Amino acid sequence: MVQINKPNHIFKLKPYQFSKKLLKWNRQYNDRQMPWKGIKDPYKIWLSEIILQQTRVEQGLAYYNRFIQTYPTIDDLAKAPSEEVFKLWEGLGYYSRCRNLLVTASYISNELNGAFPNTYPEILKLKGVGPYTAAAISSFAFDLPFAVVDGNVARILARIFGLDVSFDTTGGKLIFQQLAQQLLDKKKPGEYNQAMMDFGATICKPALPLCQQCPFKNECFAFNNDLVDVFPLKKKKIVIKKRHFTYFLVNIGEKVALVKREKKDIWRHLFEFNLVETKSNTPNNQLVKLFCQECELDETTFEVLKCSPVFTQQLTHQHISCRFMEIKVNKKLNKLKRFLWINRKDLPQYPFPRIINQYLESL
Repeated sequence: MVQINKPNHIFKLKPYQFSKKLLKWNRQYNDRQMPWKGIKDPYKIWLSEIILQQTRVEQGLAYYNRFIQTYPTIDDLAKAPSEEVFKLWEGLGYYSRCRNLLVTASYISNELNGAFPNTYPEILKLKGVGPYTAAAISSFAFDLPFAVVDGNVARILARIFGLDVSFDTTGGKLIFQQLAQQLLDKKKPGEYNQAMMDFGATICKPALPLCQQCPFKNECFAFNNDLVDVFPLKKKKIVIKKRHFTYFLVNIGEKVALVKREKKDIWRHLFEFNLVETKSNTPNNQLVKLFCQECELDETTFEVLKCSPVFTQQLTHQHISCRFMEIKVNKKLNKLKRFLWINRKDLPQYPFPRIINQYLESL
């Protein structure tokens, strides 16, 4: 059995007993329906897993259906213009997932002739695929014996077996992975992994778990020691970086200046307006001066039409405060040569960060 840092009890369940109880619950009581459950198409399984990284199922479901409808095969996705794909992804956040999606689709379509890899090591090599996603694709599509382990699975294992290590440490991940692999039903890995996912979503939930309906309540360490709210052990508090953005919407008649974000930062490959970032909340008149310095403008050569209230967006490690200033100029600015000048009515065709869409919708 797996050894933990400070063993506080003897495991009451043997691996075969755990998997037997889980699969019995799955067959008798689990009625959670998902469009990708039970399918063997690795493209659809991969797509669903990438979308559900950092995304709730309730939100990701609609995106999955739209992607499958728009790009029925991985070749269709590989041939699609990147801006079109980013627009379809818009609102899901964590846009590196979308970039990885495009890289992997192109690799499989062009380098592997559209044939999805069918071994765990090869699947793990795909851009944007980690051990959890590789295990899910391997077991669901190819019935390979690899256990999925993410935060939801770790929560189940920590509570039932009383694991007193954090999943968010290198040593903790190894302990959880070893235990999960021991518990896995090697003959039915796909069904077992899906049951674990569903069990964490419907019974062993983060808050208000349904302990009285749990088939493991007699053996569960956390339940029997009144420690359900303690397990799993919490990771260290994330330090949130505060950023202050001001977007200047430079207008010439019906046209407005846009640029694509290319630096390795948040929202890479999405579009935005002329950005001035400051270290703190800055008065409007100072922001205008910064804009003038950047664009080498005299304040008499343009007109400030309006300034928005503050919009905010919370990311995992960052908090964005943002204002928008509408600027009217008479001619295209030399300092904005890298910008696209498009009709305002065409703005909905471009993928933007959510905070910019909030502003545009407010208009």
